Amino acid sequence: MIPRLLGAYISRQFLINVRHIVCFFVAAFQTLYLFFTMSNPKSELMSEPSVSEPPPTQPSVPISYPIKTLEELESRSYFDSFHYPFNKASVPILSGDSSSLPHRRRLLVCHDMAGGYLDDKWIQGGTNPDAYAIWHWHMVDVFVYFSHSVVTLPPPSWTNTAHRHGVKVLGTFITEWDEGKAVCDTLLSTKETAHMYAERLAELATELGFDGWLINMEVKLDQGQISNLKEFVDHLSLTMHSSVPGSLVLWYDSVTVDGKLNWQDQLNEHNKPFFDICDGIFVNYAWKEDYPKLSAAVASERKFDVYMGIDVFGRNTYGGGQWNVNVALDLLRKNDVSAAIFAPGWVYETKQAPDFETAQNSWWGLVEKSWGVLRTFPGTLPFYTDFDQGRGYHISVDGDNVSDTTWCNISCQGFQPQLGFSDPANSIQVSVDLKEASYSGGGNITFKGSLEEQTYFESKILQGEFLLSELPIHFFYSVKSDGNSSLGLKLEFTSTGNDRRASILLAPRAVNNFSSKFSKVIMTREHKGISSGWVINEGEVAMNGYTLTEIHAVCYRSDSRVNEIGWQHRSNDNDGTVASPLDYFTLLGHITIKTSDYKSDFPVSSSWLVDGTCIKWTSDPLGSKTLDVKISWKLKNENNYLFLKYNVYLVKLSKQAGGSPGTTLEDVKEYLGVAQVSCFYVSNLIVPSDTSTLKFIIQVCGVDGTIQELDESPYYELEVEGS
Repeated sequence: MIPRLLGAYISRQFLINVRHIVCFFVAAFQTLYLFFTMSNPKSELMSEPSVSEPPPTQPSVPISYPIKTLEELESRSYFDSFHYPFNKASVPILSGDSSSLPHRRRLLVCHDMAGGYLDDKWIQGGTNPDAYAIWHWHMVDVFVYFSHSVVTLPPPSWTNTAHRHGVKVLGTFITEWDEGKAVCDTLLSTKETAHMYAERLAELATELGFDGWLINMEVKLDQGQISNLKEFVDHLSLTMHSSVPGSLVLWYDSVTVDGKLNWQDQLNEHNKPFFDICDGIFVNYAWKEDYPKLSAAVASERKFDVYMGIDVFGRNTYGGGQWNVNVALDLLRKNDVSAAIFAPGWVYETKQAPDFETAQNSWWGLVEKSWGVLRTFPGTLPFYTDFDQGRGYHISVDGDNVSDTTWCNISCQGFQPQLGFSDPANSIQVSVDLKEASYSGGGNITFKGSLEEQTYFESKILQGEFLLSELPIHFFYSVKSDGNSSLGLKLEFTSTGNDRRASILLAPRAVNNFSSKFSKVIMTREHKGISSGWVINEGEVAMNGYTLTEIHAVCYRSDSRVNEIGWQHRSNDNDGTVASPLDYFTLLGHITIKTSDYKSDFPVSSSWLVDGTCIKWTSDPLGSKTLDVKISWKLKNENNYLFLKYNVYLVKLSKQAGGSPGTTLEDVKEYLGVAQVSCFYVSNLIVPSDTSTLKFIIQVCGVDGTIQELDESPYYELEVEGS
C-alpha cells in the first residue's frame, strides 16, 4: 500500500530501492554530524527521540491511537492506558456476532487517509462539522481501518457506526521497510513467539469489540521464517474465531510463500498457502484484466473470499480508479469475485467539486450503479434512526436544541437512509441536511421543492427485511413542515408464502385524491413534540406473516389550508422573494419501529453507582476554577440492559444569600456531550467563583430512541474545592 504522496505509477520495488539509498545517505550524514558535534565541546547534542512514546496513562481528553512497537504489543501496556476504557466499541454488530459473511460477492472498504487518527481520534467528539464520514453502508460488507503503524486499532467511532449497519470492522497488522523486517525477526523467531503475538492481537480485538485483522507483511523474509509466519496466521485465525464468532482474518497480497516481497496481483500458488489458513485475501490493486477470472479459478468454491484491490487514487489500478472506479467494479462483477476499495477518502482529500457531500454521493452512486445494492438489513426490533451523519452544526434531543456548537463524532451516526440518486428534474429534492433543524442529533431528511395540490411525490428512504408476527407494529416518525406540506410513510410488504405484495400508507392528513394508489391508508395519531413545530406521528400496522421490505416518504399537501401544529409558513425564501403557494418544505426527524408490547425500561436513579475520579482543580487569580474529572457509572445489579448512549448534562449549584448550600436561582442544565461507554471525561470545565456544587446528570438513552427524564436520571454531585 504505497504512501500516497509518492505519486502514481511508481512500483513498490522501486520505492524500496530508493528508500535504501536515502537511508544510506542519511546514515552517512548522521555519522559526519555526530563526529563534528562530539569533536566540538561547545556544541550540544540534540537528544534522540525515544523509539516509542510510553502509553498515555495520565488522564487527558480520550483519544484513539495505534500501537507502534512490538514491545508495546507484547507487554499489554495498552490496557494500562487511561484511554483504554473509552476505546471499547459499545454497539454489537447488527446481524449478530456469530454471523458469517454472505455467500456472494462482497465489498470491502479500506480506509486510508493521511495516516489515520484525524478527527476520528477524538472519542468523545471533535469540533469539525466537515469531518470525513461514510454513510453508504448499505453497499459495504467489511470495513478496514488502515495506517502505517505496526498495530492499527480502529477508533471505536468507526466500529460503532459500522456495526450499527451490520458491517464487520478489521484492524491492521503491518510490517514494512527495515523496521518491519526487525519486527518480523522477533515475531517469527520461534513458533511460540508467533503464537504469543497472535494471541495478543486476538485479545485486543476481543476487548475493544472489533471483528478481526488484515495482515500486511510487506517485507522480504528468510525462507526459514515462512513456517512460523504460517503458524502466526493460522493461530490468529483460530484464536479470533474462538474468541469472536464471525470474526475475520484477511491476508494482504505481499510476501510470497518463498519469502520474496513480490506482489502477485492475483491469487496463485505463491500466496495461496496463506489464503488457505485464513478467511480471505486482499489482492494488490495492479491486476490485469484476466486476473480476477484466474484468481476465482484458483479459489474454487472460496472465490468470494478473494477481494480484488482497487486503489481509488488510481495508482497502477485497473480502470484508473477515481471517477472510473466503476470500470474495475464492472469487471469484478462479471467474474463474480469480491472487491476491496482502498482509500475512498480520495473524494475528501482531493476536495472534489462542488463540495464533499455532493461529490461523496456521486462517487458512491457510481459504485452502486456498477455493483448494485447487495445488502439488506435483517429485521431486529426495535429499529430507530435519526439520520444523523455523525457531524453537524447543532445537537438536538427530542426536538429541543441543546447545543449550537459545531461537532463531529461518527459514533453518533444513525442508521443511514438509502436516498438513491439525486435527479434535478424531480419536483422535490431530497437530502440529508445538517444545517436545518433536527429532532435528534444533528441531521434530518429535508424535502424541498414545489408540489401541485392534487399530486404526491415519493422517495425511498429505507430498505430492509422486517418479518412481522402476530403482534401489531407501531411506527413513530417526527415531522416539521411549512404551511400545508404533509409527509406520510409508504410501507412496502411482501409475503413469501403466496408471493403477494401490499403497500400501506401512514398519513397524518386525508389523501382522498390518491388513496387508490395504496392497498390501505392508515391515519396516524399526532402528538405535539417538546419543541415548537415538531409533530410526532404514530401509526399501528398488523401484517402477520408479511415482510416489510421498503419504507418510502410520501410528500403531499393536506386538505386543510394551514397545518396548525406545524411550522409557521415561511413568507420569504432566502433571497427575500415571496414564497410560492406551490412551495413544499418538510423535515423528517426520525423513525422508530417497535412491537406494540415493547417498553423502554430505564432503571431508577438509585439503581446506579456514579463516581468521579481523576479529579484535578486549577485556580486562577480571579477566583474562578477549572476542573478535570472522569465520571463513571454502572448498575448496582448487573442486568442485560442495552442502551444506545448517554447524554451528559451539568447543573451548577450556588449558595444563595439566606439560602442553604446547593440551591440555585435557575436550574440550567448545560449539555456537555455524549458517551458511548459508561464513562465520560470532563476537561477544562470553567467553574464560576460563586458555584458551590457541580451536579453531573447522566441521561440514559434507549435503543428505541426514547430517553430517561433528566429528573429521574442518575447523577454525580461534586463539591467545589474551597467553596
